[in-house]
Amino acid sequence: MSEAGEAGFWREVEAEIGRQPKRVLLRAMPDWAQCARPAQLPPEGDWRQWLLIGGRGSGKTRAGAEWVRALALGRAPLAGRVHGRIALVAETLGDAREVMIEGESGLRALHYETRPVFEATRRRLVFANGAVAQIFSSEDPDALRGYQFDAAWGDELAKWTHADACFDNLQLALRLGTSPRMALTTTPRAVPLLKRLMAEPGTRVTHMRTRENAAHLAPGFLAAMEARYGGSRLGRQELDGELVDGREDALFSRAAIDRSRVRAAPPLRRVVVAVDPPATATQRSDACGLVAAGMGEDGIVYVLADRSRRGLKPVDWAARAVALFSEVEADRIVAEVNQGGDMVETVIRTVAPHLPVSTVRATRGKWLRAEPVATLYEQGRVRHAGSFAELEDEMCDFGPDGLSNGRSPDRLDALVWAVTALTQAQAAPRIRSL
Repeated sequence: MSEAGEAGFWREVEAEIGRQPKRVLLRAMPDWAQCARPAQLPPEGDWRQWLLIGGRGSGKTRAGAEWVRALALGRAPLAGRVHGRIALVAETLGDAREVMIEGESGLRALHYETRPVFEATRRRLVFANGAVAQIFSSEDPDALRGYQFDAAWGDELAKWTHADACFDNLQLALRLGTSPRMALTTTPRAVPLLKRLMAEPGTRVTHMRTRENAAHLAPGFLAAMEARYGGSRLGRQELDGELVDGREDALFSRAAIDRSRVRAAPPLRRVVVAVDPPATATQRSDACGLVAAGMGEDGIVYVLADRSRRGLKPVDWAARAVALFSEVEADRIVAEVNQGGDMVETVIRTVAPHLPVSTVRATRGKWLRAEPVATLYEQGRVRHAGSFAELEDEMCDFGPDGLSNGRSPDRLDALVWAVTALTQAQAAPRIRSL
């Protein structure tokens, strides 16, 4: 049977299943261990961390959710006993709820005789037998202090904001039961924590590719993605689940970024929000680059936020820029006007008439504009206050020919404008003799 035929067959099966009463489904539904792919089942033997690294749509979230359900209910063969205290950690609290609990492959979407209840005010999922899964955000590692668990599931580890601090606090909280363990599901990114965990003897690593789950994806999705990204660096990472480090000719070094990373910025004497607007506003358009950075009293530039997004209309990215301006208590918005000319400032002032706006125009290529900023990173004079996975991926994939996927480096452009605005203001005036 062809790939398209197999996908169609499974869609018909799912449609028929959807027409059946719940009591029939519960009796007929095979155990997860019987219908899962081998890669979706936890490894045997003694391990502390199970790293499930997979491409987009490869089924890793479903695997993590099914493992937690088996632990909470004591379902053999995935769990030998009931685990009553489980931690769920995502990049944000919103991700923990919308993906890990309420998502299509989340915990509440699985089959139960009695569906677990999410108590939003207490940030926890309560199972019928009393087992509790508590949610946490990587943005607040200290929230894990005081808790103790006998199991944990972390989703999208490579995107965690304060990854090391969050992981360390989670490890210290795993102290109940006879063999506390954690599963970590993620699309790969070459972040230090992920690379370190892969090398540890207490870790078991499972790899999955998107194509392995083709029967459960939208028709034509895989063919379209492979036609566009197959064989590329992005395709190897996002579809094949490979851990691809920064390209050798990249202008920015991931090591330099990681070396200078801090959890939070110190008091700042000047803060700017940089906007690199797109020429059009469709999902295929370039993203609107939107980055905030500030100059500390120590003369160091601290990157504070990356709110770049694709598919925004002018009034939407302007509102997003104004909201970020207020959030970081900025002094000025710096906007590139190559794509929209005077319209860029006009749109921003439509949203906030009295906001201070400076416009900049690119007269040199992206590489030449970014080179001085890359030098500042190497000198340790620019530091990231937290983790900005998509921005950092773009920085470490930017070579002399641009990004490997052919897209415009919009996040990087906004970063360059922000850092340039802050550092040029620091330049001492010069006297030139004629």
